[in-house]
Amino acid sequence: MTPSLLALWDEQPDGNVRQRLYAVLRQSIIRMTLAPSQALSEKEIAETFAVSRQPVREAFIRLSESGLIEVRPQRGTYVVHISQADVMEARFVREAIEIAVARDAAEQGLAPVVRDELHELIDRQQRCIETQDHDRFYRLDEAFHRTLALETGHDAAWRVTQEVKAQLDRVRYLSVPDATPIKKLIDQHTHILESIMAHDPEAAEKAVREHLREILSSLPDLVERFPELFTSTSTGGRRTSLLSGASA
Repeated sequence: MTPSLLALWDEQPDGNVRQRLYAVLRQSIIRMTLAPSQALSEKEIAETFAVSRQPVREAFIRLSESGLIEVRPQRGTYVVHISQADVMEARFVREAIEIAVARDAAEQGLAPVVRDELHELIDRQQRCIETQDHDRFYRLDEAFHRTLALETGHDAAWRVTQEVKAQLDRVRYLSVPDATPIKKLIDQHTHILESIMAHDPEAAEKAVREHLREILSSLPDLVERFPELFTSTSTGGRRTSLLSGASA
């Protein structure tokens, strides 16, 4: 079930209105509350969340830089289609970063509290199979990868991943449960954690690579089933400049 805008607002932690609003709109596009080609109104969004138009305007700028919306002068602002090119670029970057994180975790080891937290996240993911709560599984999936990165001291790496993977996240959300069964993803999470706990960086790398390449199998099927959601061209935007700057 697609969550409403206000439901997504309630999911976000209290804090800075600008950050919260951007996070809500980003998630609303990823989780198809706001669909490709849908027009966005600064005024309507401000009224929906009872905020001024300034934070909405700032959120639109960030979403445009992330390649999720397009501002067309004299015409309006629209949610962009899912770019297959950007999905593949994001998958490549994410794989490189998360393999490095997993290898480091396997070599250095995890603190007991982090191991317990990751096990708990996997247990909570398992419960999503019975309830068929795909929205909750998506959030717990994200929490697993975020916890592994942040609790091993790779905050900057996680921020880079977040910057590049918006289009990839849209496909991840679409792929569960039909294209990629939840149980398969949970088994892969378990394998990643077991390899790290065994202090086996080679096995950890292999487990992460297998997990993150799942999208290579699901993407063609999703494009065939939902052609109206996809485009083969790149949205460009901030991700390209971010990667160029990193390599300079």
